[in-house]
Amino acid sequence: MKYRYEQLEQLDKQYVWHPFTQMKSYIEEKPLIIEKGKGSYLYDVEGKKYLDGYASLWVNVHGHSDPELNEVLHEQIEKISHSTLLGSANVPSILLAKKLVEIWGGNLSKVFYSDTGAAAVEIALKMAYQYWQNIDPVRYKDKNKFISLKEAYHGDTIGAVSVGGMDLFHRIFRPLLFERIEVPSPYVYRMDEYGDEKEIVNYCLTKLEETLEQHHSEVAGMIVEPLVQGAAGIIVHPKGFLKGIEKLCRKYNILLICDEVAVGFGRTGTLFACEQEDVQPDIVCLAKGITGGYLPLAATLTTEEIYSAFLGDVHENKTFFHGHTYTGNQLSCSVALKNIELIEKRNLVSDVQRKAHALADKLQKLYELPIVGDIRQKGLMIGIEIVKDKKTKEIFDRSEQIEHKIILEARKRGLIIRPLGPVITFIPVLAMTDDELKTAVDIIFDSIAEMVSIKQF
Repeated sequence: MKYRYEQLEQLDKQYVWHPFTQMKSYIEEKPLIIEKGKGSYLYDVEGKKYLDGYASLWVNVHGHSDPELNEVLHEQIEKISHSTLLGSANVPSILLAKKLVEIWGGNLSKVFYSDTGAAAVEIALKMAYQYWQNIDPVRYKDKNKFISLKEAYHGDTIGAVSVGGMDLFHRIFRPLLFERIEVPSPYVYRMDEYGDEKEIVNYCLTKLEETLEQHHSEVAGMIVEPLVQGAAGIIVHPKGFLKGIEKLCRKYNILLICDEVAVGFGRTGTLFACEQEDVQPDIVCLAKGITGGYLPLAATLTTEEIYSAFLGDVHENKTFFHGHTYTGNQLSCSVALKNIELIEKRNLVSDVQRKAHALADKLQKLYELPIVGDIRQKGLMIGIEIVKDKKTKEIFDRSEQIEHKIILEARKRGLIIRPLGPVITFIPVLAMTDDELKTAVDIIFDSIAEMVSIKQF
């Protein structure tokens, strides 16, 4: 049965509760209903095509309906779709674990699978806490807190929210959360009073060290999004900040957890963001681009030292009691393996570097618009901060929904993007062509310019 748009709209609004969406507003608008995708484009049920400027929530690598990814998925379906990893193994999960360790290329040697970035973070937090308890539950009995950055976002499960710092998303759940220690993040655009980039980094690292001096005996680990705080509005950290965090974690004997969920698999211009500052975390979380945007999969990687702390006789109860039904799913793991193979074969990382450099020049023209306050970019992660006044950096009142109106205007013109607070984010499919990227920037310019015209700036 072929459903008409009107029928699908009615069913959608009757039955589906959308994530991060105020449904009262949603049901008053005409929803976008996607039917298929090809390359950098998504197609709605009425046949209109849109550039995927959000990489379908930052996950798509090679484009939609890639023939080689499709083929490997079909091959795996013919063998088996799923069997449990609890007490048994499967071929794709073994081979993918080996590959992940190899491409990380550092001190990480063990892989624990899950299905989402938030789950990968949840695992990392539990793993870090239990590590200290397994070593010496008396000496390290107080190591039960975590440090994270102001405006941190690490997912939506209770543990992941506990180490988050986004008031809008997290304040309602505060009574449910465990204690976290917050330290400042180098949000350069809004920290003029602290000086230039180097001075801002020094300020933030000094505050971190002061915190560690006071609390290191009760801190199990520090979690950080390396190089870019994504959900906070593409806050790009200046050079040296991540490396400084690593040095302080080592100095004060706490575990460093790097959340590479959003920034991994080529998004920032290297395969992993940590490479750019030669940082070796104790635990790393991977997801989003791991399957090229095909299936849910996440992985938490850790060191031999941490893994060894969980080894013991059954009666010692050192086992890591965590897992879920679809851990190490064969379909997800097989397509992830192929995705990594294609990243290497197609020289995707160097291509991202080249395109990011060219895109930086194109983005500069957005500064001509009176409501564009700041443009932040790392690789193919772009945030455009919308302000009411460039001098004061005042943002528009939330009730005006300027950013939402901009993305709706972009949609009319054939581009899907999304806002994060006052920031318009452009996170394209990594394989998007130069011409498609140029078209996307032109649409963003025209869509913001339309709001300027309406507001009569």
